[in-house]
Amino acid sequence: MMAGETGNEGRLFLLDMRAQWRNAEATAVAGPHVARFGRRRKKLRDIDLVVDLAEEPLSKRWWGGVATLSFLCALVAVLAPAPFEPLPATGTSFVGGAEADQFRELAIEPTSAGSGTGGRMAANSLVEPLAVAPDRPSIDLFARLGSGDTVDQLLARAGASYVEAGQAARMIMSAAGGKVSPGTSLSIRLGRRSPNGVRPIERIALRAGLDLNLFVSRSGDALTISASRIAVDSTPLRVRGRVGDGLYWALRAAGVPSASASEYLRALATQIDVGSEVAPNDQFDLIIANRRAATGESQAGPLLYAAIDRAAGKPVRLIKWTLNGRTDWMDVNGAGRQVATMAWPVAARITSSFGLRVHPILRFARMHRGIDFGAHYGQPIVAAADGQVSRAGWAGGYGRQVRLAHGGGLATSYSHMSRIIVEPGSIIRQGQVIGYVGSSGLSTGPHLHYEVHRNGVAINPMGVKFASQTALGGAELGKFKARLAQLMAIGGRS
Repeated sequence: MMAGETGNEGRLFLLDMRAQWRNAEATAVAGPHVARFGRRRKKLRDIDLVVDLAEEPLSKRWWGGVATLSFLCALVAVLAPAPFEPLPATGTSFVGGAEADQFRELAIEPTSAGSGTGGRMAANSLVEPLAVAPDRPSIDLFARLGSGDTVDQLLARAGASYVEAGQAARMIMSAAGGKVSPGTSLSIRLGRRSPNGVRPIERIALRAGLDLNLFVSRSGDALTISASRIAVDSTPLRVRGRVGDGLYWALRAAGVPSASASEYLRALATQIDVGSEVAPNDQFDLIIANRRAATGESQAGPLLYAAIDRAAGKPVRLIKWTLNGRTDWMDVNGAGRQVATMAWPVAARITSSFGLRVHPILRFARMHRGIDFGAHYGQPIVAAADGQVSRAGWAGGYGRQVRLAHGGGLATSYSHMSRIIVEPGSIIRQGQVIGYVGSSGLSTGPHLHYEVHRNGVAINPMGVKFASQTALGGAELGKFKARLAQLMAIGGRS
């Protein structure tokens, strides 16, 4: 017999036995205990524990639901945990007496308490009690000269006598060339207090200038002064860079002082329209007088050379030159040219032109009597031409406004300023800063609204022109060329 056949016969036998067992179960008669269990199970199955109390009120089924609900509520109440209560706090422990002394010896007190540390020793026979604390033999002070202050006043406030303060101040002013700038710091040492309650001057040290240190010291009953010179390099500083989004801010980002940046813009304005003829890819180039001390401090001086290489125009190269007592900007050929148009009041692009337009706030068409420059907040605004301030203050919707009268019936106005720095009646030179860009008055954002008037009538600022020119010659031109070569050798040739 094969193994497969034996396995099949086993499975058939099991199936036959299962069928016989099921038949016997179906025909069997349950015993009395089995019958009772079956009846009880049926009764339990008929009990409905979840009853809708809205149906069949007061019925047997309804009362059963009420009983079930009551039982469950009682069970929840019995099994519910006790309410939470805060934990009892421990009593505060205060350290005092000998324990406090031990802690103090191992700790460092705060600065306000003197920063004391360590143990305190008991007094012995060598300790002598003092009724009055002894005066300090000397006091070291540090003071800074304020605006409008004088050296003698500063020394007197520090505690020196008026006589010695005046004597030391005269010595310092004489050695410093008659001037000590506000902001100068003085290191002062006052000696032991005299019977009249005033401390004498023992030593004074100050930096009186970029190249000068001064020392006042006491020799017996007299004060003496000595000077120490500091080596200074006076090589001018050359700065170059790309114009980018704005010429003024590109100069400031390159480290040019604000005064030199403003002077640079005024110089270029004598040759080109800085507002419309300068492109982002143009390269600025300027040379500033500079003094640098051996100790690292530096001091910027006036602008000496101003140039810009334009991608879409002729380069501009200017040198500051003084002729017949008048300082002017000359090009590399020795020709000085005043503005061919009125100088642009701010180095920024025009965002709204002269003429009829829809007002951005009032939303109706009306005459725009000037031009708008989209400048940065706080950017300096300069006078378009020489003139006199006829108005400087608030002007309604124009906000903070400056008006200049230029003679011949010509006038200009500059509106929406954040700050005005000129007074009515002041005489103003072309390119002089008169205020700063803002958004005062009826304005949607920082900008300059610029108007030009002729005999009281607003005209297009783009059409106002005038020009004048001077030129060097002979020996003066030779000196000029030599100065140009000297400047071009700084930092490589332009």
